[in-house]
Amino acid sequence: MSKLTKNQRLALEKIEAGKTYSLKEAAALVKEITNTKFDASVDIDVRLGVDPRKANQMVRGVVSLPNGTGKQVKVLALCTPDQEAAAKEAGADFVGLDEYIEKIKGGWTDVDVIITQPAIMGKLGALGRVLGPRGLMPNPKSGTVTNEVGKAVKEVKQGKIDFKVDKYGIVHTSVGKVSFTAEQIVENAKEFVSTLMKLKPTAAKGTYVKSIYLSSTMSSGIKIEPKSIEE
Repeated sequence: MSKLTKNQRLALEKIEAGKTYSLKEAAALVKEITNTKFDASVDIDVRLGVDPRKANQMVRGVVSLPNGTGKQVKVLALCTPDQEAAAKEAGADFVGLDEYIEKIKGGWTDVDVIITQPAIMGKLGALGRVLGPRGLMPNPKSGTVTNEVGKAVKEVKQGKIDFKVDKYGIVHTSVGKVSFTAEQIVENAKEFVSTLMKLKPTAAKGTYVKSIYLSSTMSSGIKIEPKSIEE
């Protein structure tokens, strides 16, 4: 195990062992203990009382964070010519169709989100092996397969994200940057968790939200009292 730096030791000392913090306390603390030279992401991890192996307990959804993610999201709009102008005006970084499909077939995936139309999905079937493992395949449930391409691009650029529970029953996503104010982090985290709560599967029994942790890219996790999200 690598030796901790002085700053890392000091940061760890600020997190009380065994203590559960309120969301407001955790948001302020994560800013205080992060000493990276870059603007680190602030992440939230929610462990759910679900069995993701069962289709009726899968949790997946989308949420528009009120303060955005703080990230520059690169968007590719695969659309018909009549939608290109709207996609470009909404801020899409790449707009086109067949030329980008060929680029992807060649291994190009330098984007964060791909938005397309229902009529075009047939052409993307052959790209599953490239896009699937990278989480880039457009999906109607996440709003990335739509006839309103311009609107979808705008929403993604403004902070709309999609999330999915992993095989361990954990949902992980970014809710901002360390440069955000603690209030902005709190607002984003509340919006995310409240959205998650609405997606509780009827087949899930017992405690739905088992634990919540807030952390930055390089920091330790700070345990949050779930009830404080509602405050």
